[in-house]
Amino acid sequence: MAELYIIKIGGNIIDDEEQLSSFLIDFAVIDADKILVHGGGKLATAMADKLNIPQQLIEGRRITDAETLKIITMVYAGYINKSIVAKLQGNNCNAIGLCGADANLVQAHKRIHHSIDYGFVGDVDSVNTPFLELLLKNNMVPVIAPLSSDRKGQLLNTNADSIAQELAKGLCNLYDVNLVYCFEKNGVLKDVDNDHSVIRTINPELYHQLKMEGAIFAGMIPKLNNSFDALNAGIKKVIIGNAAYLHKLISGDAGTTITN
Repeated sequence: MAELYIIKIGGNIIDDEEQLSSFLIDFAVIDADKILVHGGGKLATAMADKLNIPQQLIEGRRITDAETLKIITMVYAGYINKSIVAKLQGNNCNAIGLCGADANLVQAHKRIHHSIDYGFVGDVDSVNTPFLELLLKNNMVPVIAPLSSDRKGQLLNTNADSIAQELAKGLCNLYDVNLVYCFEKNGVLKDVDNDHSVIRTINPELYHQLKMEGAIFAGMIPKLNNSFDALNAGIKKVIIGNAAYLHKLISGDAGTTITN
């Protein structure tokens, strides 16, 4: 099967034009089929602050009321998505910008929780893999914003890590899928204040231990949960690391590799 790289970019990289531009240059020259999934939470939070709309995060997940949904749609599927597509086109990468509502790419349902009302937050039900395969076979590079929709026409805020994981799971029968989570840190760290304390390999037992010790928390928890789910579904590899070293992450010479 052909190699496919599903790369999620997030964290402070999205906010930094120079770092993002450098990453996109590296992404554009990957000589394989590829999909880019992007976040953008900090820009959305900044916009919400300007509009005096309170924001709340629980374990890295955004509570999404109706006004917040409008903001993230404008920021994620609008400004960030199209800016990335334009930069990739400038780097001779034939990108096409999408969100989960386009072509029913990512269908989801509104999250149900026994004690927390997440608002318009979606959990993924299905991915339109034939559509993605069609794009890839026609040498197009999907750039996907973290929004989904339900079967009733409702947009839903959906975690970008989760979307990347579901795309990887959906495509692993068609490609040898490598899932790469990129952000500003060098990997999963033993000490959050020491970027040289990278844990090179994490298995489920070590993950449980690190959570119990409080060494892993907040946004890293869903990222690692998604990693293990993807591996259990049959994808080839999951790596977490610094966007500045994208090619080293792909070759296994940097970052944290997640194993079963």
